[in-house]
Amino acid sequence: MFMGEFNHSIDPKNRVIVPAKFREELGESFVVSIGLDECLYLSKKEDWEAFANNLNELPTTRESRQLVRSFMKNAQECEPDKQGRIIIPQGLVDIAGLKKDVVLVGAGKKVEIWDKDRLEGETTDESMEDIVEKLSTEYGLKF
Repeated sequence: MFMGEFNHSIDPKNRVIVPAKFREELGESFVVSIGLDECLYLSKKEDWEAFANNLNELPTTRESRQLVRSFMKNAQECEPDKQGRIIIPQGLVDIAGLKKDVVLVGAGKKVEIWDKDRLEGETTDESMEDIVEKLSTEYGLKF
């Protein structure tokens, strides 16, 4: 399970250091893709394949085709170099608005890569208590 937050920077060649703690769990090769909320996801290959299989099981509607197309065209397998860096494709850099300072956030089954300013701007009108209460009522979330 991915936990924690790490501040790094993206260099002019779109390289970002993936912390050793995350690399150990991700494995030698993993997938970088678009995420929700204008961030990127790093996923273990087997978790990405399970997600892709779920996408492919959706009914063939216009929305599902768009969703499959968006996730699949914006996903790429990557392997860290000897310094633990990965190269993020320019299209993904643009989608996530990555500039200089980035934050890698452990988010359970995946790692999120955020532009630091964008992450700091991620606010909600609901308090954490309200969100937990809502998810507890609707989905049985237990704390």
